[in-house]
Amino acid sequence: MSEWWTYTLSDLLMFSARSYHRLFELYNQDIWPAQIVALLAGLAILAGAVGGGARPSRIASLLLGLAWLWVAWAFHLERYAAINTAAPWFGAGFILQGLMLLWMAAKPMPRLLRFTASPISWLGLALVCLAVGVYPLLPIHAGRYQTQGEVFGVAPDPTAVATLGILLLMRARWPMWVVPVAWCAISGAIQMELRVPLAWLPVTAAALAVGGWLVRRSALSSTADSRT
Repeated sequence: MSEWWTYTLSDLLMFSARSYHRLFELYNQDIWPAQIVALLAGLAILAGAVGGGARPSRIASLLLGLAWLWVAWAFHLERYAAINTAAPWFGAGFILQGLMLLWMAAKPMPRLLRFTASPISWLGLALVCLAVGVYPLLPIHAGRYQTQGEVFGVAPDPTAVATLGILLLMRARWPMWVVPVAWCAISGAIQMELRVPLAWLPVTAAALAVGGWLVRRSALSSTADSRT
């Protein structure tokens, strides 16, 4: 028996790109019309991101938390697990992230959404727009059926990307970033191995979000040092 370190990602993936996309098609059929509710929630989060304030921040955290919990159960545990043995672990990570977001919503002093028209704020807003408005249309670009689209709130990638945008606007602390960044890296790696068009998109979104967070943190540290 070969040593475990000799295995590559292709050895662990027991499904094809066609099966992967077919999974989303069947999933979308099963949960319809949940996508409409999810898109309305995404638009509410987007509006709150522009307006800012305590109430929109709580609503955004609440809706995102519920979305992560839904994806953990309805997608990872109920469907993705049928073709990927790691899906229960992915589901556990999504449950953890969902609970952390619900905790953020329930805190007496929540992290506030702050759109300041700075480049980093625009980046956060752009990530939310990408997740809510662009992701469902990607199958058209790739020449696939629209029914295979990934919708924010019910599919993992756009939910993670939107969350990164909101975390950037909230100036959230690093523990909140671990699961969405990790998922974008994992999902991107799987799709690259499957030769899926635009497989680089979740990885790029995560890299931009983390880069924006690091730039903001560096700027805040420099400001604090100049005051001492």
